[in-house]
Amino acid sequence: MRINLGVIGPGDSVELVKKAAREFDNIEIFLFPYQRTEDTIRIINDNRHKIDQWFFSGQAPYHLALSQGLIAVEDGIFPPLNGNSLYKTLLEAQVKEQKILKKISLDTIKENEIHAIQNSIYPLEINTFPYAGYMPAKDIINYHLNLYQAGKIDAVITCLRAVYTRLTELKVPCYRVTPDIISISLMLQILKERGASNWYRKAQTAILGVEVFQVSSDEQLYSFKMKHQELELKRLLLNYAELINGSLVQIGDGHFHIYTTRGEMDLHLNDRSLFRLIEDVKLHSKLQIRTGLGYGITALEAEQNLRIAIQYARDKETPVIILVDESKQVTEKAAVNESFSYSGRSLGKEWEKKLKDSQISPAIISKIQSLSQHYRKSIVTSQELSLWLKSTERNARRILAEMERLQLVQLAGEEQSGQRGRPKKIYKLNIDQSPSI
Repeated sequence: MRINLGVIGPGDSVELVKKAAREFDNIEIFLFPYQRTEDTIRIINDNRHKIDQWFFSGQAPYHLALSQGLIAVEDGIFPPLNGNSLYKTLLEAQVKEQKILKKISLDTIKENEIHAIQNSIYPLEINTFPYAGYMPAKDIINYHLNLYQAGKIDAVITCLRAVYTRLTELKVPCYRVTPDIISISLMLQILKERGASNWYRKAQTAILGVEVFQVSSDEQLYSFKMKHQELELKRLLLNYAELINGSLVQIGDGHFHIYTTRGEMDLHLNDRSLFRLIEDVKLHSKLQIRTGLGYGITALEAEQNLRIAIQYARDKETPVIILVDESKQVTEKAAVNESFSYSGRSLGKEWEKKLKDSQISPAIISKIQSLSQHYRKSIVTSQELSLWLKSTERNARRILAEMERLQLVQLAGEEQSGQRGRPKKIYKLNIDQSPSI
């Protein structure tokens, strides 16, 4: 199994990674040197289809890609710049300047690494510009340039090539920190293992379950009209099975399974084709269907997870795709491009004791917790909760009353819903706190 590794960074950094990668088997390197950090966006958009993992030269291109939604955390990595890298650059600077540097400015490297250097060598005044994530090069250039022009530093130590190039052009003594081979090799090993893990994950069994729920009587079930509708449904499902490289099996009247792999299914979940299938079925066959997805290391596990997904889907009034994976994580994908996940399992022994004699399940608690995080809200009313859960307001009031008894919410006040009627109670969610028994 070969892992396709895309390397993004300045030309010299990319060559350094290429050199370190020679020691690794089953890694195919694709080099993408850039002139500007912002080129990262174009490179990923043009090449993401052929890359399994991304290796970034530093924190700037990595966090730029992350902030733009081009990668997830598990899709890439960058080598941290540590004290060893800084020592090497500092020695190089003093040799070239032919003097002991007393005052420097430094960007990117974390404060703890800087303190380690200050405590272990001669007194050195360091003006730091650490930052998290991505920072435009011009802001970092201005920081160093202002200090040098004010006579507050003897030299600049930077981690960005764009900063190094510009300050060198301006005749500012500037030296660049680059990662060492050991750090690069360690990150390559992590990416190799992560890439292999992702391949195995993509090869997991995935079962898409489709269930017709428009049938109202046995007479309709066995009518010629219904048989024609089912034939049209089969045609649409067969086309979709071909699209996802799957195999269509009819389990019973109005029940179908499509067997494929997780990699294929994940690919087509992102292109909204499954929601188009639901719409096409309703339009062409006049049938309404509910769908569920089960992932598993084995076919049996995937089938068991599919049953759980279908059970969740039966509680929904609008088209939604319910996905249950091997860890029993439940993900709901709505047609409006929204999705959120929650655990379908219990929340631990403390929660089990807390919920043992309650009228609500751990899955409901987990779902409310996820929805609270999704909507960034910790204060809710029964009306808002009913919209979250797609249930009646009466049911939401019952859930909130039970959660209040269990100290999972607390009354935070009231709001007047109009000139008439009783005010609505406002609750503060305490789900994120550890339960007190």
